[in-house]
Amino acid sequence: MNFKKPFRKALVLVAAVTLVASLTACGSKSSNSGGNGANTPAPSNAAENKGNNAVVQDGELMPEAGAELLVWESREEVAFTEEIARQFEEKYGVKVKIEEVATPDQVGKLTTDGPSGLGADVVIIPHDHLGNAAASGLILENDVFAEETMKNNTEASIIGSTFDGKLYGYPRAAETTALFYNKSLVPEPPKSFEDLIAFGKTFTDKSKKKYALMWEAGNMYFNYPFIASGGGYLYGANGTNKDDIGLAQEGVAESMKVYQSLAEILPVKSGDINPDIKRGLFGAGDVAMDINGPWEVAGYKEALGDNLAIAPVPTVNGKTAITFSGIKIYTVSSFAKYPNAAKLYAQFATTKEAQLLLNEKIGSVPTNLEALEADQIKNDPIVSGFAEQAKNSEPMPSIPEMANVWAPVNAAMADIWDNKADPKAAMEKAITQIQDLNNGLAAE
Repeated sequence: MNFKKPFRKALVLVAAVTLVASLTACGSKSSNSGGNGANTPAPSNAAENKGNNAVVQDGELMPEAGAELLVWESREEVAFTEEIARQFEEKYGVKVKIEEVATPDQVGKLTTDGPSGLGADVVIIPHDHLGNAAASGLILENDVFAEETMKNNTEASIIGSTFDGKLYGYPRAAETTALFYNKSLVPEPPKSFEDLIAFGKTFTDKSKKKYALMWEAGNMYFNYPFIASGGGYLYGANGTNKDDIGLAQEGVAESMKVYQSLAEILPVKSGDINPDIKRGLFGAGDVAMDINGPWEVAGYKEALGDNLAIAPVPTVNGKTAITFSGIKIYTVSSFAKYPNAAKLYAQFATTKEAQLLLNEKIGSVPTNLEALEADQIKNDPIVSGFAEQAKNSEPMPSIPEMANVWAPVNAAMADIWDNKADPKAAMEKAITQIQDLNNGLAAE
């Protein structure tokens, strides 16, 4: 996706529509490491499970007799799933078991656990993992609820839930990253990374574990502004051309030097920064700013109260910071023993009411059009902050080869950050590794 080409504007508009267009329509002025790419075949009875055996009563899909479900959920969002599972069981009599599995790991885990009968019936997929899951036969199409899903959700979320012209997902939330800051420490958020570094020189004190900014410095998802703002991209042709990798475009090395310079105010190895450490320091007031997503809103609000605020990511070398955007979706496993019950759960957990509950519990940004019109969403300054950043975000590619990007680029980031490696050389090495993976060869 070469952002100097004409379709750059279209990309930004598609990404922003989830967080902005629906808010505008309702009167406002103002969503990690890749999954396993193995091509695991679907079970032999998968075709029979695609709604052909659906039982409908009074216009509503009914769960199979004796149905039970296993649902995977990330630790950060399990509070929502516990409540929505309770409501689902109360309404349909289907018992739901919840297991904690990090969202980025669910496709890979389904690859191994699905065939053995140990996998979840309903899994959560970041939309960039959808192509891999669908091409590998791991998930069923959203067939019974397709019309309702497409009518009720934003265009961007439907695009993110679709692969090769088929709807698989049940959109649950929209995501991008923005700058969280503690107003008691940073009355006005920095407009540029240069301003942020200047503040950091007065605030950071490693001996006291106090840092102006802390984010997952070794994770490409959070570092994408340093690639895209310099004219870089992952895959060309709107994220669909695996043979056009734009990580070494002219300007990327310069923007990556800004990334590298931030180590001066965050003198910590990239591998030593994890969400739990950062969460604790930010909540305690020892970290002033964090580049993160809406999944942290609930915990950060609890820790900081009215001192929590959101701003766009600072500019990079004077250029607007371009973040990743993504759609988090439910999908139904091809290995589900009770596919009707699983489809019913995925639909139930993504209604207007469910998405508002998810926002209340977690701070997520809805994709449901009616939910976006609710005062709960329109009057929330945090959601508005993410909407503002979404205007300058781009959707992650969803082709299966996206899974091959994460490890090489994360390794390049760590080399640039920890070892002061030359950014251009590190990115060129990442490109070679990605090409090898795309061609079925072992990475160097």
